[in-house]
Amino acid sequence: MTPLSSASDGILAERLALEAGRLLVAIRDTGLFDGKALGKAGDAVAHQFLAHALALHRPEDGFLSEEGAADPARLEKARVWIVDPLDGTREYGERRPDWAVHVALAIDGIAVVGAVAQPDLGVTYGNSAVSAACPGSIRILVSRTRPPEAAQRAALALGAELVPMGSAGAKAMAVVRGEAHAYVHAGGQFEWDSCAPVAVAASAGLHVSRLDGSPLIYNRQDPYLPDLVVCRPEVRDQLMAALV
Repeated sequence: MTPLSSASDGILAERLALEAGRLLVAIRDTGLFDGKALGKAGDAVAHQFLAHALALHRPEDGFLSEEGAADPARLEKARVWIVDPLDGTREYGERRPDWAVHVALAIDGIAVVGAVAQPDLGVTYGNSAVSAACPGSIRILVSRTRPPEAAQRAALALGAELVPMGSAGAKAMAVVRGEAHAYVHAGGQFEWDSCAPVAVAASAGLHVSRLDGSPLIYNRQDPYLPDLVVCRPEVRDQLMAALV
């Protein structure tokens, strides 16, 4: 019988993301680190916090973190927590606001429970998030450093505006908030980059998939999952057609 999630999983995910975010703000506010050193310290502390907390509260579940060695034992488990202790390390090190903490639970490869904390915005999104309307012309969020060619092609076809932003979680939650119609990424991500944002966005009624429209599957032996689309349902068909 497939293990199911419970309300307590969602509560735990949100609490962990919130508290990890508070730790990251506290580290930054010490003034003892800056730039890459700040990002490195933040990654290490947030990872240790999440790893120890999940080992205590969900000892039977699998665990995968960007900052830890992948444990092959997780592949035999149906329930696996997938975390990015600090998504947007560069932005955090630059003291920008567009970074996030990701905590997700994948069950049988599907992103079921998710929490995305954005400490500098004072908000943590979970499975109860509700998407807001997004008026005006189509806006597509892309990476600050490597906007994908597919997104550029789609923007040209749809007369859309490309908007650069940091963290994958920050971009996906901006779509949830109604600040943009879509987030498109290609060319390099891992499961921890998208699992929590995908769970939150899907719960909020948004479309989530890979660039070719196929589903996002998690807890694979190779965690490389390079592309992602998060978009509002009203632009899904025309956006996906333009991305092909």
